Amino acid sequence: MATIFTKIVNGEIPSYKIAEDDKYYAFLDIHPLAEGHLLVIPKQETDYLFDLEDDLLAGMTIFAKKIAVAMKKVITCKRIGVVVLGLEVPHAHLHLIPLQREGDANFSNPKLKFSDDEFQAIAESIRKEL
Repeated sequence: MATIFTKIVNGEIPSYKIAEDDKYYAFLDIHPLAEGHLLVIPKQETDYLFDLEDDLLAGMTIFAKKIAVAMKKVITCKRIGVVVLGLEVPHAHLHLIPLQREGDANFSNPKLKFSDDEFQAIAESIRKEL
């Protein structure tokens, strides 16, 4: 059974896509902790990040770095945090979260709400920097 992330990659579920290549896909988290919070996933459906082949994991990090650099240019923050939890969806993924302080990456914090237009504008601003 395909994960929700595989369904996003396949276009079965809409997303606010930031970037895509033949191996990876990045999209905004629809329950963000901060403006610009997004997910980076391999297209290959693998449950646990550290079960990925070394070259796929390394490539995912390089893909994420390019996006984080673009995010930092348009989102006011001190850092772009990288969080790996991997419990909520059985598909390897990285959270890239704009941070002002460490507590901003606390997943028990209230989630922000944005309209479709706001999500679209955030995604477009990051895409323009790639």
